[in-house]
Amino acid sequence: MRWIRAAGRGLLVLVVIMTGYAASGARAHEGSADGRGPLTLATAGDLTGYLGPLLEGWNRTHPDERVTLVELPDSADETRAQMATDLRDGDRHRFDVLNIDVNWTPEFAAAGWIRPLPRDRFPLGSFLPPVVDTATYDGRLYAVPYVTNAGLLLYRKDVLAAEGVEPPRTWAELERQARTLAPKHGLEGYAGQFLPYEGLTVNAAEAVYSAGGSILGDEGERVTVDSAAAREGIGFLVRGVREGWIPQAALTYKEEESKRAFQDGRLLFLRNWPYAYVGASAPGSPLAGKVGAVPLPGPDGPATSVLGGSNLAVSAHARHPDSAARLLAYLTSEPVQRQVLTRGALPPVRADLYEDPELVRAFPYLPTLRESVLAAAPRPKSPHYDQVSLAVQAVVHDAMTGHETPESAVRRLARELAAISRR
Repeated sequence: MRWIRAAGRGLLVLVVIMTGYAASGARAHEGSADGRGPLTLATAGDLTGYLGPLLEGWNRTHPDERVTLVELPDSADETRAQMATDLRDGDRHRFDVLNIDVNWTPEFAAAGWIRPLPRDRFPLGSFLPPVVDTATYDGRLYAVPYVTNAGLLLYRKDVLAAEGVEPPRTWAELERQARTLAPKHGLEGYAGQFLPYEGLTVNAAEAVYSAGGSILGDEGERVTVDSAAAREGIGFLVRGVREGWIPQAALTYKEEESKRAFQDGRLLFLRNWPYAYVGASAPGSPLAGKVGAVPLPGPDGPATSVLGGSNLAVSAHARHPDSAARLLAYLTSEPVQRQVLTRGALPPVRADLYEDPELVRAFPYLPTLRESVLAAAPRPKSPHYDQVSLAVQAVVHDAMTGHETPESAVRRLARELAAISRR
């Protein structure tokens, strides 16, 4: 959940309690006749320490609606578990506003844990269009996009310059350069996040989407993964390990391990989130000045990345729902979204910030990231997302370790997802 920690600031003032909020019962309004009062915001651990100071801006100007920040574990699984426990227990809840991973929105909405939101209360038209889809379920808005993200291909621009070649735009080019150029420079070829955890679900979905396939349809009710496109996408990953241009060590990589391998000078190419580019390019890094970033390659050109990031949602048991809605507007306003990037180094959801000359000078990957986000897609939507992700991880890892062929892996995954959808 590294990519879901951020803060923003809102210009929109909500002056009425939303219809969906009023329906939640008397507890939602205790302490204030108009649904306003103190709030608690739950998020994964804020490793950069930027969020607390940003919330102080709200607290200074809203002394009767002060926000208390609750930091949960850095692990996405542990954070989700603690949020779910709190949301299930309406009589003993602690959290009013939740900073949730984008792929949790359907699950939390289907369970009735978070409130539907009126679209006209938030500046959705100012956001990068694909991010809004991550905040919807069953045709309704259940959260407000807060931080976005998309995968990038990081590469050693010094190595490619020495060879006189451009960074790859297709899988064939990536395979060829990873197989032939990397060994000449004492490097491994290509890595992503291939340990069986959420990162592998992301990498596998990107491969399937880029080949023109999908995993689920109709909000998780229809299984669509059994296709030639899915076999091609999974086959790309399997072939890399089998042929050696994806090293065996990459089967143990999460974000940090893969970032370290690239930053330590062991890889020619790396799929990761933009934070890895920032770290590898920072002063003092062995690769400072030697790193480039382009959109992920696909079969015939730029790939379809999977959207990362986080959404802000309001608990169904929120004590002061109007204050919660006002806070969401604050955290997604232009001034604070700018600070999300400059203080937290996290990609904002406001489209205009990606073309701001001052920000582009400070964060040169922004135009590439904007291109990737605009071409990106959400992870498979399902009210049983945690089970869907576990199935994808297990099956794809078995294929990449040689225990399944791409064909048998796709058939097995289709069966397992069908069983999940019937629960």
